Amino acid sequence: MDVSIVILDDNPGSLELLSTALAQDGIVIHTASRPSEALDLIRLHRPQLVLTDLVMPEMSGLDVLNRVMEIAPATDVVLMTAHYTTETAVQAIRNGAADYLEKPIRLPVLRERVGRLIQDARQRQQLGTEPEFEGIIGSSPRMAEMFARIRRIAPHYRSALIQGATGTGKDLVARALHARSGVKGQYVVLNCSAVVETLFESELFGHVRGAFTGADRDKPGLFEAASEGTLFLDEIGDMPVATQAKLLRALQNQEIQRVGSLQTRKVNVRVIAATHRNLRQAVADKLFREDLYYRLAMVEIPVPSLAERKQDLPLLIQHFVTKFSQQFGKHIRGLSPRARLILERHSWPGNVRELENAIGHAAMMAEGDEIDAGDLPASLLGDPTANSAQPIPAAGASATISSSASIPEDASLAEHERQLVVSALEKAQGNQSQAARTLGIGRDALRYKMRKYGLL
Repeated sequence: MDVSIVILDDNPGSLELLSTALAQDGIVIHTASRPSEALDLIRLHRPQLVLTDLVMPEMSGLDVLNRVMEIAPATDVVLMTAHYTTETAVQAIRNGAADYLEKPIRLPVLRERVGRLIQDARQRQQLGTEPEFEGIIGSSPRMAEMFARIRRIAPHYRSALIQGATGTGKDLVARALHARSGVKGQYVVLNCSAVVETLFESELFGHVRGAFTGADRDKPGLFEAASEGTLFLDEIGDMPVATQAKLLRALQNQEIQRVGSLQTRKVNVRVIAATHRNLRQAVADKLFREDLYYRLAMVEIPVPSLAERKQDLPLLIQHFVTKFSQQFGKHIRGLSPRARLILERHSWPGNVRELENAIGHAAMMAEGDEIDAGDLPASLLGDPTANSAQPIPAAGASATISSSASIPEDASLAEHERQLVVSALEKAQGNQSQAARTLGIGRDALRYKMRKYGLL
């Protein structure tokens, strides 16, 4: 099926250049030099994509964008202008633009950015194929909305905030933003819940030799490692308030200062933060800086829970069945009706991560070419003694933290202590700060005990 494009520009030379640059088999291009003419073409052809100049005599590009949102809300709109500002780009994206290009447009940039939108449009037109966006599976309205938001934000953001429950795939959203941003630098990750509080500043900004005990050499931080790329700060809600102030300065000035050094260093880093916490509430509770919150949340991406997108369950099930069939060297074609019914009725408090765990368990247990009800984890079968119904530990938790099986009465004190640590981590879904508060100890003390008992 052809992809239809409408190009609007009051400069005939620009129209010819854009039409020639985008011409290829499978693309039908309509051009207009006046907004009213373009809107008529949009009503007639319902194109997948509209490219419009921003500054025109009859109507501005933002006005055209608003009209397109009314006429054909599924159409992607790209604004073009010689008067580029970050503020105008952000406003355009908030109004629904899919992208924002600066004139004079370099043809490689045009073909790359518009090419992605054309590819996405073609994928939406294809029936019977597994919808996938940068490794994220989903075709429900909530996911389509999120994919569109990522496409619009990716080329322009300097900082972004991803919010969603544990196990929803916030890390995949961050990787999609990076992949779509077009930056050439590295994608660097820091899990804030897994960092010792006293080492936060060194991890982020680096240190010089002699800055503190054990600093026997200069060490660059993650900001420097991510220069010209993306720094992903997972579980930003666990970052100490003192470090938040330094992070805010780095974001505002795009410069960092290694611990123990008087010299500042310029960096060019896009920062993505993610959290399962309600940061607005954390701001109200004085646990998170308000100015940092608004800096990060200039663009916000909410990630829906699996319960909010149950339409995607069949796609996700098949995706994980295929994945684990290949991983385990089996030929599993799907699920029995009984097994599928059990999965459909489950509430999935652990979200996609819990589903992946369940299918992985079932695929390992399956003896034939079909997963049956008996292959599923006991927690899905109504076994009240099973602990696997608990949400799967977050990324910061060790994979060895598993069940909280009862301890024999003659167990040693160390065994009791280890089980207390395991239970606290399970209850906190792997969040070390929360587990430490439950136990009434500091996070450093908790991490010491985790290392002591082989949990880290």
